[in-house]
Amino acid sequence: MNFKSMYAEKLISIPDAVGMLRSGQRVVAAMCASEPVGLLSNLEHHADCLEDVHVFMCLPMRQYGFYTKPEMAGHFFLENWFYGVPDRKAHPLGMVSYVPNNLHRAGSDRIHAGGLNVFWGTATPPNDRGIMSLSTSLVFERQLLDAADLVVLEINPNLPWTLGDTQISLRDVDYVVEHETSLVTLASIEPADVEATIGHYIADLIEDGATIQLGIGGIPNAIAQSLYEKHDLGVHTEMFTDGMVDLFEAGVITGRKKTLWPNKLVGAFALGTQKLYDFIHNNVAVEFQQGKVTNDPYVMGRNTKMVSINTALQVDVLGQVCSQSIGSRHFSGTGGQLDTHRGAQMSPGGRGIIALRSTAKDGTVSTIVPQLSVGAEVTVPSQDVDTVVTEFGVAELRGRCLRDRMAALIGIAHPDFRPWLREEIKRLGM
Repeated sequence: MNFKSMYAEKLISIPDAVGMLRSGQRVVAAMCASEPVGLLSNLEHHADCLEDVHVFMCLPMRQYGFYTKPEMAGHFFLENWFYGVPDRKAHPLGMVSYVPNNLHRAGSDRIHAGGLNVFWGTATPPNDRGIMSLSTSLVFERQLLDAADLVVLEINPNLPWTLGDTQISLRDVDYVVEHETSLVTLASIEPADVEATIGHYIADLIEDGATIQLGIGGIPNAIAQSLYEKHDLGVHTEMFTDGMVDLFEAGVITGRKKTLWPNKLVGAFALGTQKLYDFIHNNVAVEFQQGKVTNDPYVMGRNTKMVSINTALQVDVLGQVCSQSIGSRHFSGTGGQLDTHRGAQMSPGGRGIIALRSTAKDGTVSTIVPQLSVGAEVTVPSQDVDTVVTEFGVAELRGRCLRDRMAALIGIAHPDFRPWLREEIKRLGM
């Protein structure tokens, strides 16, 4: 088979690829650093001949005109598994809506809902055997690529070649387009003093030989910086981050004690700085698996001493966790938080940790509250909550009655708000 000839036959222009869309169709696009930037940027230019095209994305990293310009209403609609900054801005326009999900089922639920016509993704240039790598994201991409009627991959030579379940043959793709662009990067956030304190508390809960799941932001970065005295940590995560690279290079992360994929850092997608993308490129220590695998609680629970660490916006005194909305205003998404929290608790010696600052809005608002704000979305139900950490300490909630939970959570609230919490609990008859 002459794969160079096959590639030439399947190579079309970006406008021609977008021009294949028809009104009423459903399109899924790859996420984060694997976004098909060329295809998505061109979409708005076809508005005159398209109506009611629904695009499914997760955490868009760039602002695309097809759903942020008011004149696109009626032509395109974005259904989003996880909001970012562009989506929050576009939401009042009525052109984007959140799709509730647990990450390990996002792809399966999309297939169940039906009507998946087109998949747009990205890939590395093919090798001499016609094999490409789907690169930085395998959350739902492989699953929905296989389910779509039409598959178009955007070839970007700047994408790292990753290993695991990322390889795909030219034979399995209908068309390719070419678009060279730099990968979206997220600068590593230096933790504030409050976040560093939280990081130290959490580090004390992580034993040598544990397998960890971390996210991104000030608190996860602070946790990573507090782990340098640990030994033989493993990684089984939804998201690969820069902090994991630093810990691997320092010899803290080895994977030697892992009971599932030993000696491998396992995850579903990568988002960070160029240092991270260079690290995952052709690295045999890094294993990409589909989100339906990495985030399946029953799979994650096969790791011994699995520790999942996620952040939150609010926790009420019953233990209910809100991480995705500010009151009724949708802010982000469930992502894999409930998946990984439950998976860690299924693990022998495992633990699910929710971390948050004790206050918001420059110390004027308590994040430990008697009741979640009106309209707040529950991300982790109270019966699933294990451990909550603020800069004032650790609250162990698993298996404890409501009276004891309230006392534990008041104990890690900011001291300025503790009398108010006690008064409100009494007033509400809780």
